[in-house]
Amino acid sequence: MKPLALLAALLLALPIAAQEIRYETDEQCGCDIIYVDGIETTKETDSDGTVRYGFRREDGRVIVPNRYKYVDRFYGAYCKVWLDDTLAGLIDTTGREVIPCQYTAVDYPSENRIWVSRGGLTGFTDLDGTLVIPLQYPYASPFSEGRAPIGIVFDEFTVLCTYIDTNGRQLFDAIYQNTMPYKDGYAPVYRYDRWGIIDRDGKEMLPNIYEHLSTADHGTFFAGDEYGMALFDYTFKPLTPFHYQPITTVSDRRIGVQRNDKYGFLDLRGKEAIPCIYDEIGRFHLGRAMVRLGDRYGIIDTTGTLVLPLQYQNSKKSAHLYTYHDSLALVEQNGHFGYVNLQGQLTIPFHFTAAFPFHEGLAPVQHNGRWGYIDTHGDIYLPFIFDIASPFEYGRAEIIYNGDIRYIDRSGRCVKNCGGIIAFRDINEK
Repeated sequence: MKPLALLAALLLALPIAAQEIRYETDEQCGCDIIYVDGIETTKETDSDGTVRYGFRREDGRVIVPNRYKYVDRFYGAYCKVWLDDTLAGLIDTTGREVIPCQYTAVDYPSENRIWVSRGGLTGFTDLDGTLVIPLQYPYASPFSEGRAPIGIVFDEFTVLCTYIDTNGRQLFDAIYQNTMPYKDGYAPVYRYDRWGIIDRDGKEMLPNIYEHLSTADHGTFFAGDEYGMALFDYTFKPLTPFHYQPITTVSDRRIGVQRNDKYGFLDLRGKEAIPCIYDEIGRFHLGRAMVRLGDRYGIIDTTGTLVLPLQYQNSKKSAHLYTYHDSLALVEQNGHFGYVNLQGQLTIPFHFTAAFPFHEGLAPVQHNGRWGYIDTHGDIYLPFIFDIASPFEYGRAEIIYNGDIRYIDRSGRCVKNCGGIIAFRDINEK
């Protein structure tokens, strides 16, 4: 599979509904079968050793024969495909090439337009693959809120930027050095080597005087310079002094910030909801966030109250400690690991010498040098028989047993590289 490439600076994230993804194993070839919304990626190797990919449905109906050198997986109704290293296109779930493989790069649809590029120029097709905005821009990003940032050649040294609508009509004079996608009716623009913000009509809402400008999040953003930034909302007046640096995005209506080498949280009105007193903070999730003071870790709620006292450790500086998964957080004390609930109560004691967070209701933990799995009640789900165990993802986990890499499902059944083993739950601990 070909890794996804950046098509242009800061392309929009693709809004895709939640998809059903699962893995199975073809016992004939010992290879993974990945189903995305019931569509399987297939492959075969030509006589010359070239691998080709295609797609079929679970009932065996072929959507596309194995003809592509590279494929992405389906996102919604579309999938990127490549005939070779230079010819890219887009297919739908019927196998139809919505965008023929005649472009050097394509993107997924955005507002009924599809970004395409060839020969160093970009344009847009409609959902039928008809080129409705010609390949004429040295730079363009996908549409958002009916507008797309584009670049226009001014001279042999200069590209100036502006916006077009979905019909290709240029909306404003090309006077900017850079333009970013619209969000909530506003867009960041770069002019005179400084950032500002315009509205949908191109009116200047925030002047181009700021060295740094953060992406808008929940109607707020930061603007300022290397010495300090202030929080703004869409009144475009600073809500705070210019002495913060943003550390986290908005979560649970809290924004992590740094001030004078200490960390805390602002609310959406710019008030220090949790003072900048900590040496390290994490992002809020389920109303809880990790904090560190000196070499001791704890957990706070959105009011700043410690639900887990600052008396715990993180000997390996692991990012997954003190954050909640399946409503339990992994914590460390004296080199051993346990789990606390949202109230900070130790519900699974410090029995383990190594551990991972819970995922899909199970957690890999180490005891007496061997790995096994526990459930959210702390009960042993799979015995301590593995050399190494990893968290579950899409119903499967990678483990090492007797020196060999194998794969198991949530029932403990071996599903790949089994070597005659059927169910690990039936194997006694060593």
